[in-house]
Amino acid sequence: MTDTLHIVGGGMAGSEAAWQAANMGVQVVIHEMRPQVGTFAHQTGLLGEMVCSNSFRSDDSEQNAVGLLHWEMRAANGLIMATADKHRLPAGGALAVDRDPFAQSVTDALMAHPNISVEYGEITELPDDGTWIFATGPLTSTKLGQAIAAETGAEALAFFDAIAPIVYHDSIDMERAWMQSRYDKGETEEERTAYLNCPMDKDQYDAFIDALLAADKTEFHEGETAGYFDGCLPIEVMAERGRETLRHGPMKPVGLTNPHQPDVKAHAVVQLRRDNKLGTLYNIVGFQTKMKYGAQTEVFKMIPGLENASFARLGGIHRNTFLNSPTLLDSQMRLRSRPNVRFAGQITGVEGYVESSAMGLLAGRMAATELLGGTLDTPPATTAMGALITHISGGAEAKTFQPMNVNFGLFPPVDGLKGGRRGRKDRYKAYTDRAKADWQDWLAPQATKDHVALDG
Repeated sequence: MTDTLHIVGGGMAGSEAAWQAANMGVQVVIHEMRPQVGTFAHQTGLLGEMVCSNSFRSDDSEQNAVGLLHWEMRAANGLIMATADKHRLPAGGALAVDRDPFAQSVTDALMAHPNISVEYGEITELPDDGTWIFATGPLTSTKLGQAIAAETGAEALAFFDAIAPIVYHDSIDMERAWMQSRYDKGETEEERTAYLNCPMDKDQYDAFIDALLAADKTEFHEGETAGYFDGCLPIEVMAERGRETLRHGPMKPVGLTNPHQPDVKAHAVVQLRRDNKLGTLYNIVGFQTKMKYGAQTEVFKMIPGLENASFARLGGIHRNTFLNSPTLLDSQMRLRSRPNVRFAGQITGVEGYVESSAMGLLAGRMAATELLGGTLDTPPATTAMGALITHISGGAEAKTFQPMNVNFGLFPPVDGLKGGRRGRKDRYKAYTDRAKADWQDWLAPQATKDHVALDG
């Protein structure tokens, strides 16, 4: 009978960690404070709830580091990826999911696992004994955050994440909007028409930027500073960086043709992506915002096609905490000052659902191996997971450490390949080919007898 692994937090990382460890034969207890203790962003008490976007981003495992991470997690029997595939929605080359059934399926799979139990209630201290993984994410509770800060002897760093609004599809004017993925990307007609597009001419765009800049914004509490993660900037913050910024970001007009006016090139385009399988809800892509609710409805109704939009959820902003992991965590993701405690997920300084889940996968396997009397080597830095864990456990510069998405800049170079844009396709394929081979070599010795597959 092995000791129990305790996992605090039932989000993406905690759910994946529990699944991996339980499949290795270890008894797991997930400690989840919701629904007894809520957060600003969560709507339910389900495990694996998606709180911001419903997208896991690119699913291209040959040319994209995120897609490679998808591939590695699938190869490792990842719960999050298997469930995402089960509830996939059309999204061009991206992997987007129907968020509520996704979370319900994650919850059902974990609840049904013979080696997993769930205890509801808030954990407010770091334990002195036992084997623990803290995967409390960006919305770590105040009391636990204070306990972590007291233990590490350093203030938890903080930045702010913004959430994009969700619109009811039947309130969108399809006489003005149209369905098309950028550059018609996708293998099926459904994928090639996965995005809803709202065009703007120059005058409409300029008026929209003026309204964004003038709108009432959420103010921060005394003592809070707005250190945003560049991958999740509010649109008004992007607009403040220059009037053309949005046209080269989420509102870029390239790769799209308006069938209502095929001879007119849009100056800017707002895209919306399906948020549920029924197609009744669409989220505005890249439109994270800290505008006040009243201002949001006024500004967003300036978008052609959204003049009469009805919102299922308006945008918002929340605090996001993370550790200075290069100074605090070892290569096994353990807290150096308290080795019985591991951290996983977004609190370690990775950014995104996929990256958080991947760090949960590694933490779960490492903790389970330790409980079973062994040590699991860190995956090679040539793999996507290895590149991420190398970055957070010492590869990054501690003084300037900021949340990081997986990207090929974290990978060791492949010798003999051209640099620059022209050689990028061959270079990325070389990175992913090498990573897949090295990941399979790393996984091979870990094949477990007690393997539980996800139904369906």
